[in-house]
Amino acid sequence: MNEEQIKAYILESVDGVESAVDEENLFFFYDRENRLPFATIVTNDKYDKYSDLDRDGVFRLNIAIGKTTYRSMFQDEEVPAEAGYDFTALDVIMPHPEYGRVYWICVLSPSDATFEKVKPMLAEAYGRAVKKYEAVAAAKRANG
Repeated sequence: MNEEQIKAYILESVDGVESAVDEENLFFFYDRENRLPFATIVTNDKYDKYSDLDRDGVFRLNIAIGKTTYRSMFQDEEVPAEAGYDFTALDVIMPHPEYGRVYWICVLSPSDATFEKVKPMLAEAYGRAVKKYEAVAAAKRANG
């Protein structure tokens, strides 16, 4: 898988998703106004000191999954960057080095097989973003 294939999958598989680019990194939103992405593709070390993303062809797919799914995969209570993971390893699903504490996972340059494994997690992240958007919209309507 490459960044363009993953971007196409995300944009074509669900409704209402927008993407934005910052410093060559991709951010996927259901509610862009809220500015909280549910998935990102990071391609450089501008905002990362763990993954050595400046290597040729290396990128990191990040996904905001829920607590239950995260805890079923990782039991770590520590800050993920201090939990002993090799954040430079390719094709390994692991906690996000900085945002694992808020239930983000990541994988560097996923293979086709690994991407198949994260598709349900992308669906979960998208579903969570939709629910959050609907809750905020309902609160705005209720408050006039």
